[in-house]
Amino acid sequence: MRPSVTPRTFLLALALLCTLLGLGCPLSCEVCRGSGPTCRGKMKTCEAGKDACVVIVGESSTKGHHSVNTYKACMKFSDCYSGFVSTTMGPRDYMVSNTNCCQSDGCNRGSVPPPQNNRTENGLLCPSCIVPFHETCPGTQVARCVGQETHCIYFAGNVQAGIINTKFATRGCATETACNTKPGAEVPSASYLYFLRRADCLPAPQPPGRAE
Repeated sequence: MRPSVTPRTFLLALALLCTLLGLGCPLSCEVCRGSGPTCRGKMKTCEAGKDACVVIVGESSTKGHHSVNTYKACMKFSDCYSGFVSTTMGPRDYMVSNTNCCQSDGCNRGSVPPPQNNRTENGLLCPSCIVPFHETCPGTQVARCVGQETHCIYFAGNVQAGIINTKFATRGCATETACNTKPGAEVPSASYLYFLRRADCLPAPQPPGRAE
């Protein structure tokens, strides 16, 4: 009886063949999106230019509506940051996430720990605004930074949620890790896909009377 060949065995053999022959075969990643700290999906071949697999677990609050979501897909390795990111636009509007980027077939099939969500204010302040359908916002409100957030961000471009794609602009507090995001990047979160044309990230000003 001929031994059966599983899809996983076939993918491993194909990857080894590509490596040995220098063929540059495209990467295959698990692709899914779901509520909760993990999701399961099918393996898909990445399109040209996307050379990494990513898994993101995010916790977010939008006007007080709280959710935890997971996202797995292909993306550009140059746009991918592995680690923790926290952003706060207001007391009821924030997002924290843990991300892992990798570059071998199916390497995102596992999960990452849910992010720690420290909402303790650290005394730093940043201009704040959330404006859909526009790429600028004035930042006339104030966000109170929490936890490890030590920088002020100004992100703008397009955001995609399902079949909806619209302009957006937002300002607020963020961890220094958010500064890894650059203009021109295609950046997924656990809930949305962002196409950034502006990605400013600067240290938050020290409040009066606080030592540097």
